[in-house]
Formats: sequence, structure tokens, C-alpha cells
Amino acid sequence: MVQLSVCIEMFWRDRPHHERIVGAAELGYQACEFWGWKGKDLDAIRGALDETALSLAALSMEPNFALIRRGYEQELVAGMEETAEVAERLGCPTVITTTGNTLDDESYEMSRRRVVRHLKALAPICEDHGLTLVLEPLNTLVDHHGYWLTRMAHAVDIVEEVGSPSVKILMDLYHQQVQEGNLIANLTRYEPFIGHFHAAGVPGRHELVGGELDYRAIFQAIDATSYQGVVGLEYAPTLKTEASLRQALELAS
Repeated sequence: MVQLSVCIEMFWRDRPHHERIVGAAELGYQACEFWGWKGKDLDAIRGALDETALSLAALSMEPNFALIRRGYEQELVAGMEETAEVAERLGCPTVITTTGNTLDDESYEMSRRRVVRHLKALAPICEDHGLTLVLEPLNTLVDHHGYWLTRMAHAVDIVEEVGSPSVKILMDLYHQQVQEGNLIANLTRYEPFIGHFHAAGVPGRHELVGGELDYRAIFQAIDATSYQGVVGLEYAPTLKTEASLRQALELAS
């Protein structure tokens, strides 16, 4: 059965992050995640994780949206080292990274080579700390105009060339449905390369129920693979937060 994780950036936005962790635990969730760690009260977050026994499934690398940047390898390595220390402190096994936007004055292949070089530079840090770095394709049609990496096949090609067991893909089911569809076929085909999932309804990035996606069938397809991680709920609720998150739990049960 698919285990769900609450992306606490999207829920209870009027509360501090450590209180959001408590809210997720009170609903019966066993995992949570968030985006960047800078500017957050990490001591309070660690305390809430200990208090609730929730696991922190993922957090984002600092700096993010930066793998494509020219002349930025040292900054990325330093940021990965800092992020690895934070992840270790919080007991988090997975770090999310993104490429940033297309550079219009160079070819796709030039950008691809740089992204691969940067990931190869970050991989040993992840290996040393027992982390999985997950590269996220995003959609350019609705949410992230100009973003460089959009398709699962392209992400797999990059991860294969990096060649590290610590570098995989975050398959965001919302983004991939908007960009290219074919979700069940792609997640089944590329499961060995997938280190994390995100989920949201299409259209609108709201609840999993009521849109064009059959998440019960998608969760069954994930269960049919060897994937052992969680599926992060990364959507903006239209229902009351508690009712929305209970609905997701029921769907996955």
C-alpha cells in the first residue's frame, strides 16, 4: 500500500512548520516533507519530529533551481555539503534538486553536459551521507514557464550518465500529467530510476479526487513496482485542510 507524505509547505500556511508536523501526525500520517531548509526553525522541526515520531521524507537542496547555472559548481558543492548536514540532523534520506530555466544562448546538449557535470560533483557527497538526490522535471505549460527539464525520458538519460546509486528522479505526477501524460506507463518503465513521487490533482493542483487522474489506479501501479518510498502530497487544498488530507489517506488505503 502506498505510503503518503504531507508536504507541509502546502498546508496550514498560517502555522509555523513545527506545528504543521503535529497537524499531519494527528491525522494519522507517518511522514512529511518540505522545500528549502534555510530560514526555518530547525530545532523546533527536529523537536516536532521527535514528539510525533514522523519521519522527514524529503527536503530541498539549497541552492535550488541552480544545476544549469554557468560557473556555479563550487557553490553547488558547498550547498550540497550544508544540505547534507541538515538532512542528517533531521533524519531525512532524500534531497530534491531542480535545474533552473533554459539558457537561450546555448544548445540543449551544452546545458545537459553542465547539468551532468554538476550532478557528478554532488553525487559523492550524497553517497558519503547515505542520501538520495532526486532530480525533478517540471511542467512549462502552466507552472514553470522556461524550466529546462520537463520529460521523464530526458531525466532518465541524465541520471543514467551520472551513474550513481545516490542520484535518481523525483517523478511529480501532477507536473508530468500536465507536460506529457502517460503516467502509469512511464512510472512502470522508469521505476528503477525513481527515488520519490509527488502527487496533486489535474487540473488546478488541488485534491487528488475530482480531476482527470485516477489516483487509485496510479497508486495500484506504484504498488505493483518495487518502489519502497513515499508519495508526497504537494497540492493546494480547496477543502478544509483536515478533510482534504483525510480524503487522500482514504484514497490510498
